[in-house]
Amino acid sequence: MNNQYCRVGTVTPITSGSQAISILEFRYKNFIEKASNVSNADTHLVEFFKRKAQSIKKVLESLG
Repeated sequence: MNNQYCRVGTVTPITSGSQAISILEFRYKNFIEKASNVSNADTHLVEFFKRKAQSIKKVLESLG
């Protein structure tokens, strides 16, 4: 039996694919929606979602 090695921790950049912009737009909208849905519950969670959305927005702006 041959040894198989798992590449734990390897990352494939999302900006390298042909559908990168549509995936990033979907994730951006998803984080914005999550931030608005939990706005009454937890301010730390809202800030987390907003920061994630902002980082995705920066990547989208650099691609477009």
